[in-house]
Amino acid sequence: MGVDEPYNPLHKKNLGFSVAEALLAKDVVPLPPRERFRGAGIYAIYYTGEFALYRPIVKQNRNGKFSWPIYVGKAIPEGARRGGFGLDTPAGAVLSKRLGEHAQSIEIAQNLGLADFACRFLTVDDIWIPLGENLLIEMFFPIWNTVIDGFGNHDPGSGRYNQRRSAWDELHPGRTWAQRVQSGATQSAIEEKVKAYFAMHPQPPGIQ
Repeated sequence: MGVDEPYNPLHKKNLGFSVAEALLAKDVVPLPPRERFRGAGIYAIYYTGEFALYRPIVKQNRNGKFSWPIYVGKAIPEGARRGGFGLDTPAGAVLSKRLGEHAQSIEIAQNLGLADFACRFLTVDDIWIPLGENLLIEMFFPIWNTVIDGFGNHDPGSGRYNQRRSAWDELHPGRTWAQRVQSGATQSAIEEKVKAYFAMHPQPPGIQ
């Protein structure tokens, strides 16, 4: 008869789960949050609209349930992106700014409505941000993090438009800069991937 491994509160999965659990205990608020705030951290975005491909997700989020994020992300201090540990780097309002950028992307998409989105967010000490984000993605396998990539992309800038358009921009056209890059996968091909995703994940996958 096997013996379970002793519980280690400092195991990276347990540490990540504590951060994820703290986020999931937060109240759901409109996207973007009404008041600007300071800090870096993690967030989950939820969809409750009528876009047909996302019906299984919507079913999990309506009536105040909000149990299946469509996207999970992080916002880290600017200094941490340039190398080094980034510990105690002044965060400014990076998390608030990131949520605002996402709201703008959704607002200009031709087939999405910003009123159908909400979010949870949590300011977190720098070192725990990637761990919490990774654990949340493992827990929920959000479709905009996996099958429909590109939601978090920025304008690549002049001279770099020879890359392929993301699946997100193909499915939800509207961002002007995305129309300057080369066509990516067809909408029909993306839709088939989405259907296969929901055939495999009819509800949130849960922690592995």
